[in-house]
Amino acid sequence: MPSVSSTRSHLFTSESVSEGHPDKLADRISDRILDEFLSRDPHARVACETLLADQCVVVAGEFKATSEVFQQVQAMTESLVRQVVRDTGYRDSNTGIDPEACEIQVRFNGQSRDINQGVDREDGVLGAGDQGMMFGYACDETPELMPAPIIFAHRLVQRQAELRKSGTIAWLGPDAKSQVSFRYVDGKPVHVETVVLSTQHDDNVSMDELRASVLERIIKPVIPESHRSPDFKCLINPTGRFVTGGPKGDTGLTGRKIIVDTYGGAAPHGGGAFSGKDPSKVDRSAAYMARFLSKTVVSRGWAKKCLTQISYAIGVAKPVSCLVKTSGAGELPDQEIERLLQEEFDLTPAGIIDKLKLLRPLYYPTAAYGHFGRDDLDLPWEKVS
Repeated sequence: MPSVSSTRSHLFTSESVSEGHPDKLADRISDRILDEFLSRDPHARVACETLLADQCVVVAGEFKATSEVFQQVQAMTESLVRQVVRDTGYRDSNTGIDPEACEIQVRFNGQSRDINQGVDREDGVLGAGDQGMMFGYACDETPELMPAPIIFAHRLVQRQAELRKSGTIAWLGPDAKSQVSFRYVDGKPVHVETVVLSTQHDDNVSMDELRASVLERIIKPVIPESHRSPDFKCLINPTGRFVTGGPKGDTGLTGRKIIVDTYGGAAPHGGGAFSGKDPSKVDRSAAYMARFLSKTVVSRGWAKKCLTQISYAIGVAKPVSCLVKTSGAGELPDQEIERLLQEEFDLTPAGIIDKLKLLRPLYYPTAAYGHFGRDDLDLPWEKVS
């Protein structure tokens, strides 16, 4: 392992949030509705946004499906929202949101004909649902071929959720955030210097009990001693009490945790969120394909890390550009890798959807704890050869 005294040393930090964070709750609702559409009409067009503010949930968007499916999903949206809120762990309006009594507003609109004519083209070709650039990334820092900080940040809030749901720590609440700072030496993660973990909790638990339990039962099992720096620091609920959480404490919106969803800031982001969007939206499908390409490059030993960018014009099938960047960590020149990937894989929206089998309800589980590096889920963009 490199010495920390090496001259090329820096800290890098990533954060994650739990499924009960208000923005993640919004993502989960949007993706639950998306999955319901796709389970009934695989070719449905969905752009679903969710807003949560205290005891009010607004679900709105643009949709295109068979008339029967449109009406069915619209009619059941209120019950779907209540079930997601319930499953997330919220129970009452005093500390979060009451799934039985909260107000739910549903505003479904049809997809614009102007947009649809560019996606479902007269020539039968599937055009990109919007313009934009999407990034994918992979590196050899972890077995998941993901940056270490975001992987460990996810593990912390996943552990918090496991202990809450199992009842092992009954006073934990659904809302939580984590942050992990890794020391890098010569470009490699050496150890964790600081962990921040804030968790919602019942009113009757003391700060001493909370901090001791979080340290021993959440942080230490996730960050073993071998991964900790000599000056390892933990900041647990640094502001103190965190009883009020979820949309009672902060407004939640779909698409506000795009760095948590991806690489924790270790790679660029094109700006387009994932949740609530069907795979004709390249914001989602092309970002998944870009991850697939980058992971393919690293898993084949062509590079130790790989950044991929793909860009599109609305209504046009072929990408405007495709870039591979290994930052000198490649066994092959970047342009050669670009050529090999574009020869092997179809990067049109239809080609991506077919390769990754995206016309099915697989999105709801991705709406918390990241879309990439998920060994706990059966995600096609993580399966490379």
